[in-house]
Amino acid sequence: MTEPQRITSRDNPLLRQLRQLAQDNTAYRKQGAVWLEGDHLCRALLARGHRPEVAVFTEAGWAGAADALRRAAQRQVVLLPDALMAGISGLESPAAMGFLWRLPQQHGVRVQAPAVVLDRLQDAGNVGSILRSAAAFGFTQVLALRGTAALWSPKVVRAGMGSHFALHLVEGLAVDDLQALQVPLLVTSSHLGDLLHRAALPWPCAWVMGHEGQGVGEGLMARASAHVRIAQPGGEESLNVAAAAAICLHASAAARVG
Repeated sequence: MTEPQRITSRDNPLLRQLRQLAQDNTAYRKQGAVWLEGDHLCRALLARGHRPEVAVFTEAGWAGAADALRRAAQRQVVLLPDALMAGISGLESPAAMGFLWRLPQQHGVRVQAPAVVLDRLQDAGNVGSILRSAAAFGFTQVLALRGTAALWSPKVVRAGMGSHFALHLVEGLAVDDLQALQVPLLVTSSHLGDLLHRAALPWPCAWVMGHEGQGVGEGLMARASAHVRIAQPGGEESLNVAAAAAICLHASAAARVG
């Protein structure tokens, strides 16, 4: 096990790097790494067979950490005073530990994999929630069009609750990049297409979830293999996109196992 190194200076280069990752939504794109704060995210990373480069603990966090967390880092283990950990944290109540993890290389669209396509979704909480649903219901990749909230931003990572590590994630795509997909494209709509509970759902497929206000763009609507709407007998005009995604992805999963 790597011996822990104590850091006491706020100006330490590693701490400057971690602060940037914790507080800048797109810093991961330049650094090729993410800061994973808290026991849950760290354990989720290990559960998927990944290891961080660096593990960071407060003194109390180190004293109470399980051996798997203590031994996880490939390169470095760091101990920090509580005040320095709080200076990194993006949380109201800073966690007692975190990992610095090097992101895997992005290898483009997997053309036959079950997918969720995000069309310019803005809200980080919605994006993270959809990633959780995708992983839970057997979808293996998420494809984000340009204009979608950064998939590895701190808020999306926290909202995803570890689902990121189960998914192939590709972002910054254009509509034309989806032409390579060899699975049917199912587009959600509040007013067009078959009712979800009556629709014959293909597998694998790619579900498209659109912008919170504008919905799915015209380019994707035109390319859809099918349009699907969710019955709302209560009379609401539309559903939150993360709720709609959970309903649609569960319907696909239920059709497979039913």
